[in-house]
Amino acid sequence: MNYKTDKKAAIFMADGCEEIEALTVVDILYRAGIPLTKVSISDSLSVTSSHEVTFLTDTTVSLLDFDEYDMLILPGGMPGTIHLDACQRLTEQVTAFAKAGKQIAAICAAPSVFARLGLLQGKKATCNPSKEGALKEGGAILTYEQVTVTDNIITSQAMGTAIPFALAIVAHYLGQETADALRENIIYKPQ
Repeated sequence: MNYKTDKKAAIFMADGCEEIEALTVVDILYRAGIPLTKVSISDSLSVTSSHEVTFLTDTTVSLLDFDEYDMLILPGGMPGTIHLDACQRLTEQVTAFAKAGKQIAAICAAPSVFARLGLLQGKKATCNPSKEGALKEGGAILTYEQVTVTDNIITSQAMGTAIPFALAIVAHYLGQETADALRENIIYKPQ
């Protein structure tokens, strides 16, 4: 099942990220034919997740040409989210993307990065319950939904919502009908 788009997304991975949130997005976007670059925020291509799973990325944030991308995606996990938030090159680009109306997406604890940057002020968003306070402080309107899409921002709650989060990204690029077909193909049946 390959649908294809010429637009590209980048997912940013830090040591301590939640591997399911990151790699589910990688897998589902691959299945949909959406070009996705796996980006380490360190100088190493190797990333070790919060659960000690080590995997390789395609490039590093210092080498990435952000102008080539349509969407920036942040997986959660701790301390991965803290590392993402401390990466100045990434946070500057996330802010620039949001202000230009380009897509940004985050799951679990990572929407708190958007909140700290002031990108969720007056916008509907969701996150891991542990970060609800940070979103409220950032002016977000909490939805408590598995996935919330508001304007150019997609947010989601946690590892258990990684599939609907990835499918929302597919729907952005290829439409809801394609996302539904992919959901059926992977036999994902939400209750």
